[in-house]
Order: sequence, then structure tokens, then C-alpha cells
Amino acid sequence: MKQSLQLKIGQQLTMTPQLQQAIRLLQLSTLDLQQEIQQALESNPLLEISEEDSDLPGDEGDERGEPEQTSGNSDERSEHSENASDDSYDDSASYEDTAEDSWSEDIPSELTTDSSWDDTFQAAPSSSVSSRDDDWEPGDNDTRDETLQDHLIWQLNLTPMSDADRLVAEAIIDGIEPDGYLTVSAEELLEQFCQQYPEDFADCELDEIEAVLHRVQQFDPPGVAARDLSECLAIQLRQLPPDTPWLSEALKLVQEHLQLLGNHDYKTLLRRMRLKEESLQAVIRLIQTLNPKPGAMITSSQSEYVIPDVVVTKIKDEWIVNLNPDAAPRLRINTQYADLIRRADNSADNNFLKNHLQEARWFLKSLLSRNDTLLKVATEIVSRQSEFLEQGEEAMKPMVLHDIAEAVGMHESTISRVTTQKYMHTPRGIFELKYFFSSHVSTSDGGAASSTAIRALIKKLVSAENPAKPLSDNKIAQLLDEQGINVARRTIAKYREAMAIPPSNERKRLV
Repeated sequence: MKQSLQLKIGQQLTMTPQLQQAIRLLQLSTLDLQQEIQQALESNPLLEISEEDSDLPGDEGDERGEPEQTSGNSDERSEHSENASDDSYDDSASYEDTAEDSWSEDIPSELTTDSSWDDTFQAAPSSSVSSRDDDWEPGDNDTRDETLQDHLIWQLNLTPMSDADRLVAEAIIDGIEPDGYLTVSAEELLEQFCQQYPEDFADCELDEIEAVLHRVQQFDPPGVAARDLSECLAIQLRQLPPDTPWLSEALKLVQEHLQLLGNHDYKTLLRRMRLKEESLQAVIRLIQTLNPKPGAMITSSQSEYVIPDVVVTKIKDEWIVNLNPDAAPRLRINTQYADLIRRADNSADNNFLKNHLQEARWFLKSLLSRNDTLLKVATEIVSRQSEFLEQGEEAMKPMVLHDIAEAVGMHESTISRVTTQKYMHTPRGIFELKYFFSSHVSTSDGGAASSTAIRALIKKLVSAENPAKPLSDNKIAQLLDEQGINVARRTIAKYREAMAIPPSNERKRLV
């Protein structure tokens, strides 16, 4: 085969480094954005936090500040509120030196599509790469959450025991799951100790293992180290004061008839317990005060903090959308360093400043684009879901990403990025922007209802039902059909399971 050179003309879509940075900032949550800004402040000396009550980065009124955090009605800012997926930004939004940018001739306005940040700018050493030994301070390791085993071992150290019993107690504690239940039987523990310590446990019997287990079961939280639900509830009942009303009846129920209670077979319970209906209700109420998972009281999960990106308020019968001013620090260009940049100076220090100045300008411009896009999308969502803000979930309108994308002139992928992990503070609470999107369900009059509104109606019907005769999925579908909403029974079951509502047979209660 003969080799030859040929010319070919074609077109392809590429993303410049500026656009890649804008898209990356757009999809960050508020907490991630704060971390990104902190890293930029540490690595770029041309960026600094503005302590003045000025605008966010990029406002033309104060080119060193941040964009105005209002509801997006300003015509001056609409010129450069571009989609993050669009590769055009108004350079007037970035910082410009007052001395006519005499030094900016050597700084490119944009990077080519086949380049990267490191090709043009030299990365500054980050201050966060210091060794752990230099940053470590006493007490850094004291923030670990206490586990259930730690809590039990602490109590064990305060309990007088022989060495052999302490070994058994430690083995029992090691076999307790995070929910508080013991997964190892006494027989297995006895066999294990007889093999590992044949001299110390040669004469050990099962009763001795059970005795140590009973001592551990008296530890806090009540019900810990139980082997099943019945034993867990019985342990908690035995720790109640002896004069507690219906204590003996509740203890009999959890030990002998717990399966009937779980199946809501109240007729059989009334006959076997030989109680009247009112008395059985009192016994069940006492059992409901117990904790079926005692370990959950000690095991703590990592807290998740939510910082709202936008705040919605009602002023003079009009819903106003504002960016949260506390979501991110206000940035500006450090004028002292910027004034040091000199024209036609190719020294290492001057090039260092010029490189970081252009990087800071692009970073501020990307923040401006993120804020404008977020504000525009949030404003459109509020305008479409104003009835939800007024009346609640039942008034939620069906809405999909395409509806917002078409209204604001952006791509659906951009709407998906800007609504993921972004939160809105409203008078009804804090909601993720994704919460306002729901599928369409047809109605009898030819309209459409939101799936969120249907869930709210199902929850309302279930909460108002007769506990002795709960509504079945078919009955709920019939009631919704009477309101003009055509929903199949399997759809009702899907929505009910999504809201963790049990079926009708499990919701049955005594009158």
C-alpha cells in the first residue's frame, strides 16, 4: 500500500481551558465551591478576600468585587450572564487595571483549545502540601466519633470482674453489631474460649457465659447485647420501675406473642392475652416507647451541612430570588500586586505576576458565570412553582429540565449541572433545586399533575384514614380518580413505597 499525505477540512467541537473551568465551577456544591475558592486564594497571590460590602467578583460597578446578588432583573448584567456551556464571556466582567492595562499586551485574552493551564501558566506551589508533622497539633485526633464498642468498653472498665469474666465480656462486646444486637451465641463463645484457653476455661460451663452476658445486657443503652427483638424489648421492660402500669402484660406480650403483634392480629391477641381492647391499647403504647435498635442511640453518623445557594422571600406579594451572600467569600484582585506589573519586563517576578493575574481574571469570570446561571435558573423555577410556595406540595406543577432549558435558553445538561447539589431557602424550608422537577401524570380534564403533588395527596389520604380500616391502594386510586387524577394502582404502590408508607394490612391499628 502506497503512503501519501492528504489535506482534510473538518469541524469539531472543543472546549477551551476557560470553559472547562467554568463548567467545573458550575457543578460544584456550595461547600465544594468554598474549598475551591480557598485553594485559589492559597495558590494565587493576585486574589484576595474583599472585606468591603461590595459586589461579588466581576460586577462592572466595582470591578474588584463580586456580582450583585439580586433576582436577575438588571439589564446591565444580562449581557454577560452566559450559559456555562457557552464559550463566550464578556471580558468587561473581569478586573482591569486603572492605568489602561499597559501591561496586558503580553497576556493572552484566551487560551487556545488544544492547550492547558500548565502550558501557559506556571503552577504556584500550594501551601496545603506541607507535611503532616508540621501541621499536626495536640488534639487533632480527638474528634473521632465514639462507637458502640467504645461506649461498652468504657462501662466494662468500671465494672468489677474477674480476669476470665472480663475476657468473655470483651468477646461479647466485639460480637455486638452497630444496631446493638449480639450475633454470637453463648455456645460459640464457650467453644471458642475452651480452644484458646484450655487451662482457664476447662471447667467453664454455659451458665457462666450466660451470667456474663446478662451483666453486659445491663449496660447502657438499654436492650444492648440482645440476641433477638423479643429479648431486646424484654430487657428494656425489666429496667423500668416495677410500678409501671401494664408492665407484666407488656413483658408477656413481647416474650410470647410478639409475632402476632407484628402481624397486627389483634383479635388473636385479645383472646390469648385475655385483655379488653382498651387494655391492649395501653400495653401496645408502652411497647411503642421502647427502642428496637438500641445501638442507634450511640452510633453517630457524619453530619451533613447544607448551605442554601439562593434565598427566596416574598415582598409585596412578589417572590424575590437572591443569591445567598454568605455562600462564598467575596473576591477581588489585589491591586498592590497588580500595580507591580510592568510593561516589557520579562523578569521572572513580573511573569509570575502576569500569569497569576490572568488566571485570577478567568477565575472571577467563571464565578460570575456560575452566579448568573444559578440565579437565572432559580428565578425561572420560582416563577413556575409560585403556587407551591403559596399552598404547599399539593400545588406543585409538573416540570422537567427541558422546560427550564427552553425558558432560559440553555442546554438541558447545563440545567442538570446547576440544579445538582444546589439548595434553595424558601419560607417552606430548604429544598434542592432538583426537588422542583417531577414527571407529568395525566388528569381527566386533559391537564397534567405533578408526581410530587400526587405523593402529597397520598400522604394526606393515609394520614386521615381510619386506623381500624386503612385505605388500600385500589381505594386510594379511586379517591384520586374522583379528584380528576388518573393513577394506576401499581403507581400508587410505587409512590407509597417511595415514601416508606407500609401497605394497608400493616397500617391497621386498634380503634
